[in-house]
Amino acid sequence: MEWIRMAPKGRHAKSQARVNAYEKLMAQETQTQDKALELYIPPGPRLGDVVIEADDVTKGFADRLLVEKMRFHLPPGAIVGVIGPNGAGKTTLFRMVTGQDKPDSGVFRIGETVKLAYVDQGRDLSPEKSIWEEISGGQEQMNLGGRLVNSRAYVARFNFSGSEQQRRVGDLSGGQRNRVHLAKVLKEGANVLLLDEPTNDLDVNTLRALEEALENFGGCAVVISHDRWFLDRIVTHILAFEGDSRVAFFNGNWTQYEADRKKRLGADAETPHRIRYRRLTRT
Repeated sequence: MEWIRMAPKGRHAKSQARVNAYEKLMAQETQTQDKALELYIPPGPRLGDVVIEADDVTKGFADRLLVEKMRFHLPPGAIVGVIGPNGAGKTTLFRMVTGQDKPDSGVFRIGETVKLAYVDQGRDLSPEKSIWEEISGGQEQMNLGGRLVNSRAYVARFNFSGSEQQRRVGDLSGGQRNRVHLAKVLKEGANVLLLDEPTNDLDVNTLRALEEALENFGGCAVVISHDRWFLDRIVTHILAFEGDSRVAFFNGNWTQYEADRKKRLGADAETPHRIRYRRLTRT
């Protein structure tokens, strides 16, 4: 595969070019993109200079300090991989971005033009509906990026073809439910995607199509994932929950970040550790 053969420097340059090409991605014809891609994510409104910014954000839970003075600034067109152990605060980050939770101190800024789509791990679906009904809302045509498309053709792009579209959602496997949830949320025309473990249980074909769709998406995506190969292929930045309540924002893919982490931490980077939290003190 091209990405695997490519040197880390080349992979970084290719992913970084995506941020620089944001205006071109937004200018591409929806119809051309729709026909060319197996899985097409329609873009939302054009992003302004402010997408998502964190300024000295601190958040605790019970007696644990999850993050302290977290800072980052998402440029338009970025694809950010969020990494770290379970329980580090990655999903809490998404809850703060969507307003479901609030930081203890510091400020989150969400740009005025931002339209969020959140694919969470809850996968809240209606078990009695068919796959097609759950995704399409029962409509034969859907508005996708400003044009009407056949809803059954759209559903088929998520590897649900023919009579399989009539299967009950309640009878599906975890991977199939994941595909239904992705299809349902991605059709909304958002310009910032929050994806919490989107690759869980995906088949190889859908995973490849999702990678291609994200690379051609005219917006930003923030992706929580433990899949290092997936992150190395698509991301332009890494937001790493490194333990001890510290979060690092790195310009580059997973391979570049890992090299930087080892340089910063030395031999300690090679030793597995249980995640540590600083004690939360309240005044």
